[in-house]
Amino acid sequence: MRLSTPGFSRFEQARQLNVTYAGGEANVSTALAYWGHSTAHVTRFPDSPIGRAAAQYLHFHGVDTSHILFGGPRMAVYFLETGAAMRGSQIVYDRANSSLATIDPKELDWDNILKDAKWFHWAGITPALSQEAADALLDGIKAARKRNITVSGDIFYRANLWKYGKKPSDILPELTAGTDVVIANSINIKEIFDIDGNDFVESCVNLQKAFPQVKTVVDTKRTSISASHNLLRAFLWNGTEVLETEDIEINPIIDRVGGGDAFIAGLIHGLITFDDQQKALEFGVAASALKHTIEGDALISTIAEVEAIRQGETSGRIKR
Repeated sequence: MRLSTPGFSRFEQARQLNVTYAGGEANVSTALAYWGHSTAHVTRFPDSPIGRAAAQYLHFHGVDTSHILFGGPRMAVYFLETGAAMRGSQIVYDRANSSLATIDPKELDWDNILKDAKWFHWAGITPALSQEAADALLDGIKAARKRNITVSGDIFYRANLWKYGKKPSDILPELTAGTDVVIANSINIKEIFDIDGNDFVESCVNLQKAFPQVKTVVDTKRTSISASHNLLRAFLWNGTEVLETEDIEINPIIDRVGGGDAFIAGLIHGLITFDDQQKALEFGVAASALKHTIEGDALISTIAEVEAIRQGETSGRIKR
């Protein structure tokens, strides 16, 4: 559950908070659902009005919620203060002992969950929550591998969440070993896997040597002129060459949280739909740029809106 201060208020000023629901994998599945893909979210919510509200939120946005479990002590929460100009945004997590963090991996019937799946996506925040969450995710990746389902993993993690005695370098390598498409940069490839590289290409080459299952590595580059004005581009290494997009200028930014998830959703859509990795990468960046103009964590858009941005239509003219 995301609790954000109204407008650009600071935490100290706020006397009320806006409520929505959010999560890395959930944001990806929501965007893809709006583009006509059949998506399902796998998680565990508390069996309470808050847990049911979270599930209803996903269902409202077209995501299959039939594999969501209900139980456990509480809903994970994060608090957001939106920045402006030279003041950056702030996030405070409150995720300890959440329903997902206390999941029993045996509760998830992966044979049933994945029976019609073609793509499995995971984010590095999930295994940061607990050993149980990490084990449940690993089971899902292994089940996907048995079925030759494409697996993508966003290995960017939140260091402040790792509170159960394990480090990202203890957990993420085994998860990455079963992943086809990795979202990463040279810095976290070094931090997590102790794999060196003088640049993005060398880091990707060395990552694939260590993890042969990895076929594609993607990354975004953000140039921050201010909290309200960014430039965004992306890179994709496909084992042979690096593809790159041009910058998209985003000004003003309404809500940048979830922009990375929108990029991943756009990339997945592009890789599934287009026989053109460059176009898929451009669609991902356009989706991310569009997300920056939308309140909340999830990208709510049509394919046509994203495609217009991909083709350079960024004037924001009114549509009548």
